Amino acid sequence: SHCKGRVILTGMGKSGIISRKIAATLTSTGTAAFFLHPAEATHGDLGVIQRDDVVVALSHSGETDELLRLIETIRRLGAKLIAITGGRRSTLAQAADVTIDCSVAAEACPLNLVPTASTTAALALGDALAMTLLVEKGFRQEDFVSLHPGGKLGKRLMRVEALMHAGAQCPIVRSTTRMRDVIYEMSCKGLGMTCVVGPDGDGTERGEDALLGIITDGDLRRHMERAANILELTAGDLMTPDPVAVPRTTLAAAALDLMEQRKITSIVVADGDRPKRVVGVVHLHDLW
Repeated sequence: SHCKGRVILTGMGKSGIISRKIAATLTSTGTAAFFLHPAEATHGDLGVIQRDDVVVALSHSGETDELLRLIETIRRLGAKLIAITGGRRSTLAQAADVTIDCSVAAEACPLNLVPTASTTAALALGDALAMTLLVEKGFRQEDFVSLHPGGKLGKRLMRVEALMHAGAQCPIVRSTTRMRDVIYEMSCKGLGMTCVVGPDGDGTERGEDALLGIITDGDLRRHMERAANILELTAGDLMTPDPVAVPRTTLAAAALDLMEQRKITSIVVADGDRPKRVVGVVHLHDLW
């Protein structure tokens, strides 16, 4: 955690694959890290190592020739060397500033040859180191989100204000709006619902835009089955009052959990408490 430079992972063969994974985990949790191939390093890539860096070398035996050739240069450049090895008395272990014992009783391979238990142990140890650094650095959920903006995981950790349909994309009608225009608004915005706003009774200007209720496609279908005069009604006649709403700072994951609990496909994003002012709408599909 006191490293002022980068963390450079290196290893050959299966240890190299594990090194790449550890480097990726460190990078995604706030520690600048990358993989350096030992063979490429001796052909010019050693130039990436700087004085403030820490080199983490993985070798089950601790006698991998390609790694041992790097030791003198690492020392000359002033970088620190950490060895993760099963060879506690190996050349690599003796040369390292810090040695982490990663020995196993035997490989899972019946011939005790194929790297299996040793690589699994090294991977688990690398993950443990990454999680320890995460805690030491005070890495937060917000930091993780900033490094993972893409994919399902990144989306679920974002706040709803970053995903919501706002402004002209947000379906809103007033309580006095005729149903013909309500249906048009719902069709244009394509979210299967619309927010209904209007005076909340406090007489303030802010109260004129208070969230009063919502109308969904399901509400329309159910009413059409019961009555034929739907176009003669207003939004206020048909709306479901006091709908579920969340603040704009709500995490998308929390909003998704709430939608699943309430068995709804859209949720209103609102500011304030009483009155609530609509700022957007999040649809279930926005969270996947």
